[in-house]
Amino acid sequence: MSRRFTGRRAVVTGASRGIGAGVAERLAAEGADVVITARTLERHDHLAGSLRGTAERLSRYGTRIEVVVADLADADSRATIVPRAVDLLGGPVDVLVNNAAAAIYQPLADFPLRRRRLTFEVNVQAPVDLMQAVLPSMCEAGRGWIVNVSSASARLSADPPFHLRPPGSTIGVYAASKAALNRLSNLMAAELSDSGIRVNTVEPRSAVLSEGAAALVGETLGADQVESLEEMVEAVTALCDCAEDVTGRTGVSLDLIREWNLTVRGLDAQAWQREEISA
Repeated sequence: MSRRFTGRRAVVTGASRGIGAGVAERLAAEGADVVITARTLERHDHLAGSLRGTAERLSRYGTRIEVVVADLADADSRATIVPRAVDLLGGPVDVLVNNAAAAIYQPLADFPLRRRRLTFEVNVQAPVDLMQAVLPSMCEAGRGWIVNVSSASARLSADPPFHLRPPGSTIGVYAASKAALNRLSNLMAAELSDSGIRVNTVEPRSAVLSEGAAALVGETLGADQVESLEEMVEAVTALCDCAEDVTGRTGVSLDLIREWNLTVRGLDAQAWQREEISA
């Protein structure tokens, strides 16, 4: 098993379940010391998964796993994440994965301002704040990896007549926040060119049916609209270890896997075989 992240310290947001928990596990399996952060320490009110559960799974890999409970919607709360990670892991952050997201789906015509603000606070402002927090030490070290998890929904819809497949007709605000994240990530990469810091976004080609996504849209999707958690995690972790000239990209999971001829592995970094998903 590869231990390519040995000696690196990582922070993964939204790691109580889903993509975040999967990425954190893969990083730990390959040798990283990891801080996992989210709001849910013990139990969510309606979704499976918690930071405690993720930490227990990751403990088997023998690396340092620490938990920071924080609310990314609150600027003061999220400001504690990076300083706490540095203290808990005993050194600066090498890898930052901004995975957490607020996904509130309803038509734009009556989308309340409060919910719009919450969506952009979690999906845009929080990743930028965390990027800014890790940059000084990354610049000093002359290297670093920042991966922001985005969404295919950020792309503009085609010209009319529109044929929006669910949840396309209700995803406008979430999609706009991810488009903003893509642009800001690209700009950050441009500003940091020649610094050794790689800043990229990556989106799934199809939906990843994490606990949250399954609750929101699972029943509306067919097999052709779904990809595995392992495939998405493979793409994310590849960007957590990419070459210095791979920066400013808005990547797509399955495209990246093909382009780089990656072997998709399980969350434990062992051999993996895709399970067929019924429609």
